[in-house]
Amino acid sequence: MVCGQRELMPTVFLSAGEPSGDLHGANLCRALKHAAPQVHLVGFGGPRMHQAGCQILYPLTHLAVMGIWRVFQHFHRFLALLSQADRWLQRHRPDAVVLIDYPGFNWWLARRAHRLGIPVFYFVPPQIWAWASWRVAKMRRWVDHVLCNLPFEEAWYRARGVQAQYIGHPYFDELAQQQLDTTFIQEQKKRSGTIVGLLPGSRHQEVVNNFPTLLRTALRLQRQLPDVRFLIACYREEHRQKVLRCLQGHDVPIEAYTGRTPEIIFLARACVAVSGSVSLELLHRACPTVVVYRVGRFGLRIGRRLIRSPYITLVNLLAGEELYPEFLTDRCESRAIAEQVKKWLTDEGAYRSLVKRLEELRAEVGKAGACRRAAELICQVFGRKHRQAA
Repeated sequence: MVCGQRELMPTVFLSAGEPSGDLHGANLCRALKHAAPQVHLVGFGGPRMHQAGCQILYPLTHLAVMGIWRVFQHFHRFLALLSQADRWLQRHRPDAVVLIDYPGFNWWLARRAHRLGIPVFYFVPPQIWAWASWRVAKMRRWVDHVLCNLPFEEAWYRARGVQAQYIGHPYFDELAQQQLDTTFIQEQKKRSGTIVGLLPGSRHQEVVNNFPTLLRTALRLQRQLPDVRFLIACYREEHRQKVLRCLQGHDVPIEAYTGRTPEIIFLARACVAVSGSVSLELLHRACPTVVVYRVGRFGLRIGRRLIRSPYITLVNLLAGEELYPEFLTDRCESRAIAEQVKKWLTDEGAYRSLVKRLEELRAEVGKAGACRRAAELICQVFGRKHRQAA
């Protein structure tokens, strides 16, 4: 679909505050440019969105913080950004505001846009059905269109009076065009040893909280299976440097790389990963994985009271069963994690059974096109708006 011509250039304001949001936002930007070649894209995001043609007013992905204290430390910055966004929205009145995850900040942005009468889309909405579902009132009040990523979300939102449409998960758009570094893969394949991938997360605090558990898991596995070696997939170079400091003094065949997550998943017989959207990439490769997310005791207690979903992992939510063993915990679960990974490394029947189930799920839900469908829906709003104006 191509939007009709118009006298003034259509404008879309986007807001993404996470590395994954920057990735999905970039793919949406390209889809919008294809659907409406004259569209002007502007907002908060990261380097990928900038490369895809979005004018970045502020690199919000630099504030991908978690935890109440860390959010409080940056509170003045968030307030300044909201004020900046408010002034920009009032001055330019874009045709749509598109929010990408990052609900703490984006709720406030949605409220400001809604008060100005600007259509608000939530692309990659927060999983409010899983925890703190009372937040659906915010979605109903301030968001005009929720673009759902999981099949059951549309019915859930509609039953609560929210305009919603299932478009699929945008991560599959990225995976469909993913190209692996074959040189890196061939170099690794020349070396002996079964590879286990370790994925410590994309946020600084995730690495701090979870890597010690991943390291202890590797140490346990290596003692029991000496031919196993480990590849760590770091999101940023600063994360890799932190990981390397943690590895000092440990005699274990383990290497850390930045920007090699797809290749490490491809090479790995199994992985241990911090919970996040990377689980969909693991599903794409049908890679058996244990998922872990370690938090403080207080955070775990609060989380268990708020969470209404049986699983924290996207793959398990899509499957409706625990294909990926998961540990939401306040302690080191390296013993149990190592035992599960050891089973996949030594029990060919168990390994093949899980791979087959993952391949079936991938065929069912792993279809690209979410960004294209989202762009078409946003363009429909352009069309209605300007037909009414005419």
